[in-house]
Amino acid sequence: MPSVLALHRRLARLPLGIWLFSRLVCFKAPYFGTIRPHIDVLEPGRCEATIPDRRAVHNHIGTVHAIALCNLAELTAGLMTDASIPGSMRWIPKGMQVEYVKKAVGRLRGMATPEFAPTDAVAGYDLPVNVQVRDAADEIVFRARILMWVSPRR
Repeated sequence: MPSVLALHRRLARLPLGIWLFSRLVCFKAPYFGTIRPHIDVLEPGRCEATIPDRRAVHNHIGTVHAIALCNLAELTAGLMTDASIPGSMRWIPKGMQVEYVKKAVGRLRGMATPEFAPTDAVAGYDLPVNVQVRDAADEIVFRARILMWVSPRR
């Protein structure tokens, strides 16, 4: 089975390939489909995804719901981690701290980057991943710091 990064690179060359990749991610992890993400960039050390402004992700005051923002953060952090760690390692989210900076409205773009480059290791370690979500005016509306537990594959 190809790695997530290899699959992204292969599909990105095709018409509608990025759209198909985004759908495949949601097929593998269905909960991400609730925000209808489009994976715009996936490379070691960086993942960017956008979500459309839809009523289905709004809260009672008409802004994007806090959990939809967390969903976008976990998606981008997970894909970035998967694309960045050595093939001998695996990962799982361990914790998340979030900050709601301002009301999130409209189309939103999330970007995940690691605090340091992941490495091969004989023991597990914490990999902090920072995620920023920006609105159409490029203003930060949400921040997250997700702690990924990276450990050797068994």
